[in-house]
Parts: sequence; structure tokens; C-alpha cells
Amino acid sequence: MGQKMNTLSSYDNCNVQQLQDQVLRALNEQMPLNIVGGNSKHFLGQAAQEKSHILDTRSHRGIIEYDPRELVLTARTGTPLNEIEAALADNGQMLPFEPPHFSGEATLGGAIACGLSGPRRPYAGAARDLVLGCKLLDGRGEILRFGGQVMKNVAGYDISRLMAGAYGTLGVLLEISIKVLPRPTTSITHCHASTPEEAIRFMSSLLRRALPVDALCYYKGQCYVRLSSGSEQAVLSASKEIPGDVLSDKSHFWQRLRDHQLSFFQSDTSLWRITCKPATAPIKIKDTKESDWLLDWGGAQRWLVSNMEPNSIRTAISNTGGYATCFRRNNNSEPIDLFQPLSQPMLALHQRLKASFDPQKIFNPGRMYSTL
Repeated sequence: MGQKMNTLSSYDNCNVQQLQDQVLRALNEQMPLNIVGGNSKHFLGQAAQEKSHILDTRSHRGIIEYDPRELVLTARTGTPLNEIEAALADNGQMLPFEPPHFSGEATLGGAIACGLSGPRRPYAGAARDLVLGCKLLDGRGEILRFGGQVMKNVAGYDISRLMAGAYGTLGVLLEISIKVLPRPTTSITHCHASTPEEAIRFMSSLLRRALPVDALCYYKGQCYVRLSSGSEQAVLSASKEIPGDVLSDKSHFWQRLRDHQLSFFQSDTSLWRITCKPATAPIKIKDTKESDWLLDWGGAQRWLVSNMEPNSIRTAISNTGGYATCFRRNNNSEPIDLFQPLSQPMLALHQRLKASFDPQKIFNPGRMYSTL
């Protein structure tokens, strides 16, 4: 196991001051800011306001502290995911939530701000579950620190997790401390032909068994099962209980799924992200067919390509107890609410949070909801 890593802080102080000055200037000029890192997720949420100025975090980069023995890494938010994952891999570790990249420019700050997690999420935790602490530049130009570098219930811990999935609407993330885990040394993927109904039943049954499953997907009539562990024997033993062929590692299936490089995601049709209970039966929506769906997370996250009217999609999904977000909109479609509409109590809560962290609404205004 590697030694503890530290970096110098002078570079950090210089860039923090520059970012802070830009926020204070934006406040004085009542100028909205569009927070950008690697810009690999620019398509998520509503477009930035035309009068917005870009606040670029890419130069605010570098691993601040990493002790493999403590399973904690702290880095500046402009640090590329590739750089972080390489440092972790050198020590046999990984980011457990398997964050999507979408491009080689993806950063840690963008991964946490968007709160997205890859195929391993149901088995290792979501992005927000693994955030231990953060340093934040708020809408008053003040630098705040929440949480710490250990996984325990301390004041401010929930605030750190709140930043995951806030899309930068509450402030500029400066530093993030995150829990890391040992990387599996052995991994095998099986795939077998199946109907959606059969796949959902099969994937649900695996969750009730003591097998080293860490990814489940249904795509194009095939059910995919990934077995991973630090024990080769455990994986080989479990592999005997899974039907189908063993997929070649050269296919990079799970990475292509994570980064939306499969052909399913290349359509010009609007892409919807559905979250529901894993065992939910195939969701029937008028004018959609089986090939319009991809099931990830063992059925808990489902992708739908459809240009149907948003209310029709959301009504069908809500009838199953699920939620629907328009992940990528068809360029020719009319403006819509991309995120699941909030109930009045939830909207009021979001507005109070926004008022607390960003009272002048200068950070990514309207990125998620028009009133935020």
C-alpha cells in the first residue's frame, strides 16, 4: 500500500483568491455565473443564461491529501477524474461510485456537483454517500468548510452530501474529501438472452443471494451480470452459478455503459432517466417499444429514448412510484421542465436552501428549476 500523499497549498491559495474575487465582482455587478469544470456534462440541465459569465475551476486542481491506509482522498474540484483514478489505481483502490466521465475532461467537482453514479452504485454507494467533507465558496463570497475526513456523524456532514446533485446552484465547490475502497482484483461478466420480465426477476433474485455481484444490466435482449471481488476464488465459484457466456474484457461493456458510449445512447431522440424500485415490472408507455429501454442498477435506473410529451412520460412513471428526469433533450423539442417537478413543500425547502447559500442567485440560476 502506498504512502500518504500531500501537495503544496500556495497554488491552492492563489486560485481560491481568484475565484473568490470573481464571485465578489459578480455580486457587485449582479452578474450570474455559470460554473464550469471540464464541461463534460454541459448538456445536463437547462442552458446557462445568456448574460452569465463563466467561472472556470479547471486551474484549481491537484490531490491535496491521500492516505491509502485511511481510505480517504481530498482533492481540489478541478482535478480530472482520470488523474484521481490513476493515483488510486496505483494503490489498488478506486472511487466506489464509478462516476461517469462522458469525456476525458471530466473533473471531481463536476462528478459530485451532478451527483451521477455508474453501474456499481447500488452495491458500493452513490456519489453523495461517499462525500465526507467539502470546502465551498458561497454566494456571499465566503469560504465555508463542512464535514471532515472520516465517515462519522459530525456537524455539517449532511451539508457536504447536500452538494452532491445540486448542480452548482448552492456554491462553488473548492475541495472534496471522499471515501475510496479497495479495487477488485478479479472481475467476470456473464451475459445471456432474456426478456425484460425475465431479466428483472433474475436480477432481483441475485440481490437476495450472497454473491459478489457489483453490476446488473439489461440491454438489447441480453442480461449482463458483473461479478467482482478481491478473491479470485470467490468470483470463480460464483461464476458457476450464473448462466450465459463470459464476456471478453476487451469489450469494455461497463465502461461504455457508464460513459454512455453504447449505441443506445447515440440517438438524437430525447433521453430520459427513470429511477424506480428494482423489481418494478417493465413500464408500459404508449408508443414505446422494448428497444427504447435500457435497465441499469439491477432495474433501479432505467433509460428511455422517447420524444413523447413529458407529462405523459412522467404520469406513467409516477404510477409506478418512480421519477423521471429528461437527461438529454432533443434539440428540436420545446422547452420543458427537465427535472422532476417539485411538490410545494419540497420547492419551499429548495428555495430556503438557495436563499441561505446563494441569496442573490448568482450561481447557475435556472439550471435545475426556474425559481432557483
